[in-house]
Amino acid sequence: MNNESIKPVRKTRDQFHFFLNIQTRWADNDIYGHVNNVTYYSYFDTAANSLLIQHAGFDIRQSPLIGLVVDSACSFFQELSFPDIIEVGVAIAKIGNSSLRYELAIFKQHNIEPSAQGHFVHVFVDRETRESTAISDEMKKSLEPYLLTPIT
Repeated sequence: MNNESIKPVRKTRDQFHFFLNIQTRWADNDIYGHVNNVTYYSYFDTAANSLLIQHAGFDIRQSPLIGLVVDSACSFFQELSFPDIIEVGVAIAKIGNSSLRYELAIFKQHNIEPSAQGHFVHVFVDRETRESTAISDEMKKSLEPYLLTPIT
């Protein structure tokens, strides 16, 4: 097996149906003058949870279920730095019994090509027992409009 990394195919803005605008902060920059790589994961987390809250009626404080991140990745294409305003595109790649796989892309405001893209997997568990729990049919149905649009 070849150990060279496979360059990801960049997603385009039109593949996403939910966007969250985020103002980068002064504190997001690192010593090299650009947004530190770990901050991109924070943007992903914020955008994915915003989709759940705004469009699936997910109550992060009272829901008997919580989503735990079990897998994530990010590919970087272009630097971001304060004071960039970014738009995080979120799409659902797969709706499982108790999991959601999100595809995410971070765009500088008004750009068509992403500065970074990645994925994020939530497994939903009971808030108290932490046992895997099925996502409700209602939540699944509310997320269907956000399924990833394939590249044509």
